[in-house]
Amino acid sequence: MTTYPGIEELKAQAKRLRQAMNDRGTALTHGAALEMIARQHGARDWNTLAALAAKPNAATKTPLFVGAHIRGRYLNQPFTGEILSLSALPGGLHRISIHFDVAVDVVTFESFSAYRRRVSAQIDADGVSPRKTSNGVPHLVLDL
Repeated sequence: MTTYPGIEELKAQAKRLRQAMNDRGTALTHGAALEMIARQHGARDWNTLAALAAKPNAATKTPLFVGAHIRGRYLNQPFTGEILSLSALPGGLHRISIHFDVAVDVVTFESFSAYRRRVSAQIDADGVSPRKTSNGVPHLVLDL
């Protein structure tokens, strides 16, 4: 089951989106911003998203939204970071981009390091990437 932010948080996201677009010279009505937020969360329109968000969520999970601070494991390395983008994909998956607070070393070899500060991945409703490393560990696991 997908967990949605509360109505007030969704409206705040729309307000921030509208302000950002207006700051860039693109006029956007509040209604249009609400519709864009609905699509970003995988709903067909604002009324559908509002109805879904009003339902009690089955589990207490950390709500995922742009700007949220999250933690988890990337390539089995712990991280904390901020969600830069989030969008729904077919099949119940989401595309997420994360900016890590501290760069994560994605290489396990002792004589070599490769640090990443931003990653993009697909996750399911539980915050787990369907893609796995060669040893079967999911690429990304969020602590929800």
